[in-house]
Parts: sequence; structure tokens; C-alpha cells
Amino acid sequence: HSPMYFLLRHLSITDLGYSTVIGPKMMASFVVHKNTISYNWCATQLALFEIFIITELFILSAMAYDRYVAICKPLLYLVIMAEKVRWVLVVSPYLYSTFVSLFLTVKLFRLSFCGSNVISYFYCDCLPLISILCSDTHELELIILIFSGCNLLSSLLVVLVSYMLILV
Repeated sequence: HSPMYFLLRHLSITDLGYSTVIGPKMMASFVVHKNTISYNWCATQLALFEIFIITELFILSAMAYDRYVAICKPLLYLVIMAEKVRWVLVVSPYLYSTFVSLFLTVKLFRLSFCGSNVISYFYCDCLPLISILCSDTHELELIILIFSGCNLLSSLLVVLVSYMLILV
């Protein structure tokens, strides 16, 4: 199979992953009309969702690079996109996103919660959880902002540069 299909396979795995993390709980919440979730499941859901979302950003970037190589360097395509390179382009986002997700989730759940522990969302997300924290959240909010900005901008930059080079 071509490198494009290899990357598409992993993109579909990430899509399936974050849908599976949120979907069952969302469906149960709609049917039972009860938005409760255990502390441990909330942490697990948040961590897995972050892993799949961050991984998807970087796999989309890898796909943009793959299209650049396929269009602009067709004779070298199979050499540049060798199997080892493809695995690096896929495994690196999984490892990086796992690190970032675990770091953020552990940092968030080490802080103390106060008041109502009920949030009106059908899945655990950072912002609703931050709103029910008693601890000072400025450091956590800054870390989330930095990681989110770097992830988004770096993947967007790779996509834009790849497609600009295709057009030029």
C-alpha cells in the first residue's frame, strides 16, 4: 500500500479513537438524562481524548507533507516516504500526544476541586473542570494555552507550507 493509505489508516484510527472515548458516555447521558461521571473515568476520558486530538493534528500535517512529496518530487516519493519515515511520522505524534496528555491530565487532577462537582457537559474537558477548581489555575491555564498554541500553530504551519510549496 502507498504511504498515503498508511497515513489515512492512522487518521481513521484517531477519528475512531476520540469518537469512541466520547460517544458511549454521551449516548448514555442522553438516554438516562444523567450527566454523572466518576473521577477516574473523567481523567481517563480527558487523557484519551487529548491523545487522539493532538495525534490527529500531526497526522494531518504528515499527510500534507506526503502530498507535497508526491506532487513535487514524484520520482523520489517512495525513497523519501520509506517505511521507516512513515512509521516515524505516525509514532512520533502518538508518543508526543501521550506525553502532553498525561502531563496536562496529571497536572489538572492534582489540583483540589471545591463546591459542586457537577459540570453540564457530556464529556470531561479542561475548561469546565478548571471552572470548579479551588486552587490557583493561572499556571495550568498558561500551560494549556502554550501547548495548545504550539500544537495548533506547528501543525498548521506544516500544512500551509506544504500546500504553498505545491502551488509554487
